[in-house]
Amino acid sequence: MRLGIFGGSFDPVHHGHLRLAACCADQGRLDRVLFVPVAAQPLKPIGPVASAAERAAMVATAIAVDPRFELSTLEIERGGASYTIDTLATLADRLPGAELFLLMGADALADLPRWRDPVRLCELATPLVVARAGEPPVDFSVVAPYVGSKRLAEIKQALVEMPPAPIASREIRRRVAAGESWRETVPVSVAKYIAERGLYGAV
Repeated sequence: MRLGIFGGSFDPVHHGHLRLAACCADQGRLDRVLFVPVAAQPLKPIGPVASAAERAAMVATAIAVDPRFELSTLEIERGGASYTIDTLATLADRLPGAELFLLMGADALADLPRWRDPVRLCELATPLVVARAGEPPVDFSVVAPYVGSKRLAEIKQALVEMPPAPIASREIRRRVAAGESWRETVPVSVAKYIAERGLYGAV
């Protein structure tokens, strides 16, 4: 089984997240994609706005449209700072026959030297890096210190292309709080959830 792991705050999950996961599933020939909401981001001093339960609920309702997508609350259940290497190690343990792929944008790849144990990370999972149209080419040189030349070539070969993703979760939160248009940026079920619970200042 080819299993994609897509971690993030998902605060809130939006159409860009779903598009990225679909592009990775299609181009990376993935059997499943696990959406893994973080408990707390080690590299972001300000934590998620919505609670872990709320973010998981939004992901669950958003991914129902694609049978390849699945929610994992592994990091939420573990609690504390969510380190990707711990999640990959746990999944490799639980699913010994699975080939793991880590879904990430070029911005996340650039941060790889700051992640915990990048060498082991690249051994456990193949980074499935997404190049968004209209953005600079992906710089794979940051991976070179952690892998051999053959592995680096495999990671480069696995590059995924996707259309522009002009919206970010923080911008959605800002729009909600400011009373601006935001519903079109998220699935209908997620917009309903946000409105019903008054998340991000929704009225």
